[in-house]
Amino acid sequence: MKLIDDIVTQSAYLRTVRRDIHAHPELAFEETRTSDLVADLLTQWGIPIHRGFGRTGVVGILQQGSSKRAIGLRADMDALPMQESNQFAHASRHAGKMHACGHDGHTTMLLGAAQYLAQQRDFDGTVYLIFQPAEEHGGGAREMMRDGLFERFPMDAVFGMHNMPGIPVGSIAASPGPVLASNNEFRITVRGKGGHAAFPHLSVDPIAVASQILPALQTIVTRSKKPLETAVVSITMVHAGEVPNVIPDTCTIQGSVRAYTAETLDLIERRMGEIVAHACAMFGAEHDFVFQRNYPSTINHEAETAFVREVLGEMLPPSQVVVQTPIMAAEDFAFMLEQVPGCYAFIGNGDGDHRDLGHGAGPCVVHNTSYDFNDDLLPLGASFFVRLVQRWLGPA
Repeated sequence: MKLIDDIVTQSAYLRTVRRDIHAHPELAFEETRTSDLVADLLTQWGIPIHRGFGRTGVVGILQQGSSKRAIGLRADMDALPMQESNQFAHASRHAGKMHACGHDGHTTMLLGAAQYLAQQRDFDGTVYLIFQPAEEHGGGAREMMRDGLFERFPMDAVFGMHNMPGIPVGSIAASPGPVLASNNEFRITVRGKGGHAAFPHLSVDPIAVASQILPALQTIVTRSKKPLETAVVSITMVHAGEVPNVIPDTCTIQGSVRAYTAETLDLIERRMGEIVAHACAMFGAEHDFVFQRNYPSTINHEAETAFVREVLGEMLPPSQVVVQTPIMAAEDFAFMLEQVPGCYAFIGNGDGDHRDLGHGAGPCVVHNTSYDFNDDLLPLGASFFVRLVQRWLGPA
């Protein structure tokens, strides 16, 4: 493994920064302390900054030489509305908020790269350091773009990275094409006619109608879409009634839909609407159906992904440059990749061996109350960001 020595010597400092961010988690569009920290450090290192993109986003600008080429590097800053179960010294100090997805590590890795690049300036062109809010909820990438991110800071390519538990520490995955699914939500309200439980013939029972809709929705995946197209329809909430002897007026069904292609998503939305409408008509009920598209599929560009794998090949043994099997989770970096070519890579977070006393007993997976970012990744991730810049822009 060929890491940058000057970054490796900063490992203890980077660990301190990461744990400080972990101890002070902030939710979507509330990342004021984190963005202040990022802005203060970038300013200390002589990097001009712009604030207010996506409300709490920060963009740092490093320019060197005369080249017109430009590269963007992105890290997310927000935490999740979860109660942390870890008891170590850097556990969350804010009840109900936790860095359970590693954004504290992503931010720190980009800060480590920024510090090195500001000191060495061994590139010819422009580097845009994008510290993004609200990846988990709110589409911070989209909001930064609405505020003119790419118009104000035009770049040839943009790159991001997420930690991935289960991939060994020291390995990084990058694959072309879809790597993460789109994220979509639905809400179905079945409107019947409530009444006494003893006289169901005088009512239109919305629960009985919903019980027909629930299994029918799953046939979309098994019978409506092409077998080789991947999709998930998950029903996660069903709410109806308040007391045992009353048939309620309504039953609400909510859930999540994941897919890789727009065509598959269009099919699922259409078939869901048809199933709901016909089931309600069959039993004399009415309905409301809302389908909300949140994040598109994360699709890596071919050329930029090949470039990333070339850079990784110069840093890591072949066995540690791995393929990322597509998963059904979602990521709002997808919005950036729709507008600018780029690649979203995955850095191995290991299987939890880094966790010592004070950690909770849960598995080493993201969105888990026992999760903690592996600090051993910090110099590797920062070195990777730097190597992308050096190779993309060339020497000064």
